[in-house]
Amino acid sequence: MGYRFAPMPITADQLHDPILSFVRPPSLTLDPDESIGQALDHARAVPSSNVILYCYCVDKAGKLVGYVPIRRLLTSAVDAPLRTVMIDDVMAIPSFATVLVAAEYFVNHRLLAFPVVEPDGKLVGVVDVNAFTDEVLSQARQSFNGIYQLLGIHATQATSAWSGFKDRFPWLLCNVVGGLMCAVLSSRYEHLLNAAVVLALFIPVLLALAESVSIQAVTLTLQNMQSGPVQWKQFGRALATELMTALLLGLACGGTVGIASWLWKREALVSVVLAGSIAAAMFTACAFGVVLPTVLRVAKADPKIAAGPIVLAMTDLATLLFYFSVAGQALA
Repeated sequence: MGYRFAPMPITADQLHDPILSFVRPPSLTLDPDESIGQALDHARAVPSSNVILYCYCVDKAGKLVGYVPIRRLLTSAVDAPLRTVMIDDVMAIPSFATVLVAAEYFVNHRLLAFPVVEPDGKLVGVVDVNAFTDEVLSQARQSFNGIYQLLGIHATQATSAWSGFKDRFPWLLCNVVGGLMCAVLSSRYEHLLNAAVVLALFIPVLLALAESVSIQAVTLTLQNMQSGPVQWKQFGRALATELMTALLLGLACGGTVGIASWLWKREALVSVVLAGSIAAAMFTACAFGVVLPTVLRVAKADPKIAAGPIVLAMTDLATLLFYFSVAGQALA
């Protein structure tokens, strides 16, 4: 399969373009079964205009199986098999990644170049750090830090225990408040839980599914959020797509858990309540994950503060409210 590669450097207005358009053919690919001496002969045959940072090893099908830093190749015994110096734990960029995702690889790892591979592992090409402008790497670093802020922490390591405490405690306090509110809500339905103990057994899986889809929605929203004013047409399309995805996920997960609960406890009504609650909770959690960061952007606030704990707390409350309300009506 042939690929057409676009000119570089890559600029900030190309963040959401496919990285596949910007990779270059690898300067040198090697057979892992040959010797270091043979590999060096291949390297000497490469034109001097081609800069070799890493030598990539591929099998007969063209699939990436390892790489060798050029320094290690030059300092190894020439009669040693290439496999003995090859690093087989290869970190590669998938061919379907965007420019922003590819730039995050360079921000997160101290490598000068990354191979780009197809889903089946076949080596497509290479992209090196010099392909990106400083602005692209800066935005990738901000995106990476934003993902960490979803968890309520900074990407940089704390310099002391106290600074780490100050960084994390406000977010955890939000979780504490949300948890206490969930406890108060649960207490109002204590009679229901006493009457149908089986309902309590599935609360952890219900919350886990809703929280997972909310974090996924927030992550995608922050990653795709452009600087400047909100583009409402883009927001509408993103919201519609995410809600439809969440509905399908909710129906699939709810149906799976509902069937499992029926096979386990043989209580059909509880299984229906559980399946419906999961579908509704995941749909609502996804809406929180898309809408809340956008609302904060409109309010001129940093949307990253909406990420982890706030959305999770709202998701937990809404999930339990759905669950207990539906169960209370169905089992009354």
